[in-house]
Amino acid sequence: IEWGNETAVTQFILLGFRNIPQLQILAALFAVFLLVYVSTLVGNTLIMVTVSSDPCLRTPMYFLLGNLSFLDLCYSTVTAPKMLLDFLSERRSISYQACMAQLFFLHFVGGAEMFLLTIMAYDRYVAICKPLHYPSIMNRTLCSWMVAASWAGGFIHSTVQTILTMRLPFCGPNWVDNFFCDVPPVIKLACTDTYVVELLMVSNSGLISTSCFIILVASYITILVRIRSPEGWRKALSTCASHLTVVTLSFGPCIFIYTWPFSIFSVDKLVSVLYNIITPMLNPLIYTLRNKEVKSAMKRLRTKGITSREKVIV
Repeated sequence: IEWGNETAVTQFILLGFRNIPQLQILAALFAVFLLVYVSTLVGNTLIMVTVSSDPCLRTPMYFLLGNLSFLDLCYSTVTAPKMLLDFLSERRSISYQACMAQLFFLHFVGGAEMFLLTIMAYDRYVAICKPLHYPSIMNRTLCSWMVAASWAGGFIHSTVQTILTMRLPFCGPNWVDNFFCDVPPVIKLACTDTYVVELLMVSNSGLISTSCFIILVASYITILVRIRSPEGWRKALSTCASHLTVVTLSFGPCIFIYTWPFSIFSVDKLVSVLYNIITPMLNPLIYTLRNKEVKSAMKRLRTKGITSREKVIV
C-alpha cells in the first residue's frame, strides 16, 4: 500500500483513564482537575490584569511576567478542557485532525514559553550585573521584539514536530497511552519504523529544552558569582529563587521526556500531567508569594475595585 501523506486512522482513543475504572475516583479527579484549571485561569488572568493596570509594574521584568502568565493560560487550555470532558465521557476519543491540532498548539505554546523563560533569565542578569545600563538595554522595544521572537521560535519548533508526525502513516492500533495527544505516544502508533523520525524530534525538542536549561542555569550561576556582598547575595537569591523554581518545574519534565528516542522509554503520564496542568497553576503562586511588588499591586487593584463599586452604589 502506498501511504504517502494519507492515514487510515480517523480518530484516536485516549487511554489515560483506563486504570481508573471506579466512578467515585473519576468524579474526585474531575473535581480536582477542574479546581486546578479554574485556579490557573484566575491566577494567570489576575497577574495579567495587575501588570497591565498598575503603573509601578510597567518594567521589563513584569512585562515578561505578564506574557508568561498568558502563555501558561494558553498552555493549560490546550489540554485541560478536553481532559475534563473525558472525565464525563465513556468513550474518550479525539479525531485525527483535533489530535494533530492539539499536538501543534501544545508544542507551539510550550516552545514559546521555554524561549521566554530564557529571555527572563537574561533580563535578571542585566538587572543585577549591569544595573546602570539596565534601562537602556532592556527597553520596551527590545522586550517586545524578544517576546515576538519567542513566539516565532515556538511556532517553528511546533511546525517541525507536527509536520514530522503528520507525514507518518497511521493504520492502527489507534490507542494513545496518555490523557492527550503528544508526540511520543502518538508516533509509537505509526505503521512504519520511526527511529529516524524520533532522532529528528529528539534533536529538536530535546536540544531546545536542554540548551535553554543550560543557558538559564549558567546565567544564574554567573549572577551569583559576580556578586560579592552578603546583602547582594540575599537580594539576588530572593529575585532568582522564583525564576529557578519555575525553570525547574518547566524544563525538568520536558528534558525527562524529550531527550532520548521515545521507543526506548515509556513516558510517565503523571509527568505529562505535571507539566501540562499543574505547572501553569503553580507559576502565578510562585511569583506572587515571593514578590512583594506584585502582592502590593494586587492589594492596590483590589482597593481600587472596592472604591469603584462604592462610588457606583452611591
